Amino acid sequence: MSFTNFTVPYPVEQAYAKRVAYFSMEFAVHQPLKIYSGGLGFLAGSHLRSAYELRQNMIGIGILWKYGYYDQERNQDQTLEATWNEKQYSFLEDTGIRFQINVHEHPVWIKVLYLNPETFKTAPLFLLSTDVPENDYVSQTICHRLYDANVATKVAQFILLGVGGAKLLDILGFNPELYHLNEAHGISAGFYLYKKFGNNLDEVRKRLVFTTHTPEEAGNEKHDIYLCHKMSYFCGLSVEEVKQLNGDSSDQFNHSLTALRFAHLANGVSRLHGEVSRHMWSKYENICPIIHITNAQNWRYWADKQLYRFSDASDHYGFDDRKKYLKKRAFDIVADQTGKLFNPDVFTIVWARRFAGYKRAGLITTDEGRFERLLASAKYPVQIIWAGKPYPMDHPAISEFNQLVYLSKKYRNMAVLIGYELTLSKRLKQAADCWLNNPRVPREASGTSGMTAAMNGAVNFSTDDGWIPEFINHGHNGFVIPKADYAHMATHEQDQYDLHKLYEILEQEVLPLYYNDYPTWRQIMRNGMQDVRLQFDSNRMAHEYYEQLYK
Repeated sequence: MSFTNFTVPYPVEQAYAKRVAYFSMEFAVHQPLKIYSGGLGFLAGSHLRSAYELRQNMIGIGILWKYGYYDQERNQDQTLEATWNEKQYSFLEDTGIRFQINVHEHPVWIKVLYLNPETFKTAPLFLLSTDVPENDYVSQTICHRLYDANVATKVAQFILLGVGGAKLLDILGFNPELYHLNEAHGISAGFYLYKKFGNNLDEVRKRLVFTTHTPEEAGNEKHDIYLCHKMSYFCGLSVEEVKQLNGDSSDQFNHSLTALRFAHLANGVSRLHGEVSRHMWSKYENICPIIHITNAQNWRYWADKQLYRFSDASDHYGFDDRKKYLKKRAFDIVADQTGKLFNPDVFTIVWARRFAGYKRAGLITTDEGRFERLLASAKYPVQIIWAGKPYPMDHPAISEFNQLVYLSKKYRNMAVLIGYELTLSKRLKQAADCWLNNPRVPREASGTSGMTAAMNGAVNFSTDDGWIPEFINHGHNGFVIPKADYAHMATHEQDQYDLHKLYEILEQEVLPLYYNDYPTWRQIMRNGMQDVRLQFDSNRMAHEYYEQLYK
């Protein structure tokens, strides 16, 4: 096919005619394309699927990671081992496009691959790679590992996405009316556009919108401005020019702050996160307005359609039988990985997502006595599964993962799984009766795993953070730990309060309902499935982006 004067290869709906280029470091569109790490990628993948379903005039710009994020394997003692294996993709099309950008004052060749919309039912996706023989070894490694731990490599990756992506759009002749940055990794595109439009920041602002995902200032990348300059991040501008343009005299270049100053509009990813972001960035001048568009996930990709059919027909027998089958199928994976046989009749709790300190993976285990009693209960038996990928250099998170592995050796009804990617994610959501989510409030921007869990008949039990305040009606479609006055609590007090409430709700409400009043439990499952489909299918989100962010 031709990649000159590129247009999306399907008829565009009039409401979505505006041409948008969507930049993201990661896209989780389907299990075989391993170019994602976690929530940001899951979100971007769902967004592209919905753009395709709604026939939106959008294309995705990303990077083809040669070794993906990493492969989660085990050491001999079952603890986590990170390995990097080369990935092969016969379904990607070589566009034949080759061009150069400057990285570290040195020309680097880029080749461009293409994911056809029909392959996985997504908007068109262009993926950039520096892994070509024309480049020296260091330049080839830019696209080797997603979120490389080496600072210079990471800055080079940001240049590849931003400058490389913006230059590609010129070569394609796609001529986007808007450049949408999903997180600030691609903000180097702003400097490319600044040069392109004759050093006119207003022309850049007109075309740039930005989605922020991180409610913590520390999570927003900052790098030494002289390093960025040396790496050719600023497309030929001097450090002084950048500081002046950016209105920031410090020697730390703040990617998110720059994105908020270069864009004309930004959004947080839940109502609560919108408030947190406006408050967090309010002390800075000249930033664009921040609205909120709550994250969502693609129903067509994630939901178990048969569960929905039985639920819609009020076929209780069919519904219960289907859920039991889904649990059983997932438990084959548990048995295969751990040698433990789980029982589909037993109440199953799953905690599965990226391991990060604030998400508190092991919170429920920190009261050893209560945890022991929970897992030993004959009256209300429980099974519990953990899974998730820590960043390969996040040693506290890896240590938390490994502590859970060691603890699981004590219990036949506790398992820790590896390989948490799209397929295992879907299986574990189908396995869960209860999807446990307990981040420290208000540190979770959105946290979308519970949405896809609800689409598979899992009942959410969560702290009141991210998207949860917009969804859970306690006891009707899920369970929520009531907020305390967290702002005036020390971290350990917050953890103690949440832990106590978690056990209280689990022991006094959740387990008695499941075992003593299953019809009510089933109704809560069905309410969650219904409510999540109405509010949190990514078609709603993709529509709101056109209505609110791209308008």
